[in-house]
Amino acid sequence: MPENLNNLAAFLAVAREGNFTRAAAKLGVSQSALSQTIRGLEARLGVRLLTRTTRSVSLTEAGERLLRSIAPRLEGIEVELEALSALREKPAGSIRITAGDHAIHSLLWPKLAKFLPNYPDIKVELVIDYGLTDIVAERYDAGVRLGEQVARDMIAVRIGPDVRFVAVGARSYFAKRPPPKTPQDLIGHNCINLRLPTYGGLYAWEFEKDGRELRVRVEGQLVFSSVFQALDGALAGLGLAYVPEDLAEPHLAKGRLKQALEEWSAPWSGYHLYYPHRRQSSPAFALIVDALRYRDAPGERKS
Repeated sequence: MPENLNNLAAFLAVAREGNFTRAAAKLGVSQSALSQTIRGLEARLGVRLLTRTTRSVSLTEAGERLLRSIAPRLEGIEVELEALSALREKPAGSIRITAGDHAIHSLLWPKLAKFLPNYPDIKVELVIDYGLTDIVAERYDAGVRLGEQVARDMIAVRIGPDVRFVAVGARSYFAKRPPPKTPQDLIGHNCINLRLPTYGGLYAWEFEKDGRELRVRVEGQLVFSSVFQALDGALAGLGLAYVPEDLAEPHLAKGRLKQALEEWSAPWSGYHLYYPHRRQSSPAFALIVDALRYRDAPGERKS
């Protein structure tokens, strides 16, 4: 039976990765050994599970059916095995979290840097991602997003204060162009865009004043996939950037940047750690949640 479970776990890894090389790396085995395992599983079942090409792997109809059947069961087994770490003297386990670079830089890393030295058997993988990733399908233990973006079927724990985005530019930029007075005025400015992989498009800048919300699609010479790079572009005088206030504030204080549309910059609900209900049973994960929790706000939201 254990051998059968290992073979099914190997199949699950290949099916999710769509690639033998990546799956082998994740499992910690050689590619040839993994291929042999899958061939043996197919021979024992008497059906082909995977269609292989030189670059990718796809599921056959039988493979799709097997994946739908075993994936939730194996995930349940993994969670229960992790829960057994409660019987250890020290909690252990691997936790994968997806988040944007600003959340990692400003919240996750500062807190985890203090937490991890006390729990050497807990491993954490932080993956930077601006997309609204399906954390269950991608096998993440949790994700971090602003409160408005958290799926309603998830448990959400607030891990930071409200966040405000601000439109900023260098004084050298404003020396050539007057500051925008309304969000619509941004159409005439050279703005630095942020690309969101979820939709393949550019982020529309969001503003609010007196209950009125506006979303403006801006244009400019530069497009980045990180707010840190957008900030660098603004500091270089290459356009206006729309970035978290805490990133811009040191440069605003020193006069390197100037804020525009300040009265339109309303606070958003802060970052939340979100995860499916089944993840609650892992002691290591519970410790991570507690370490990240924002202490000056309500703890959890259950839907």
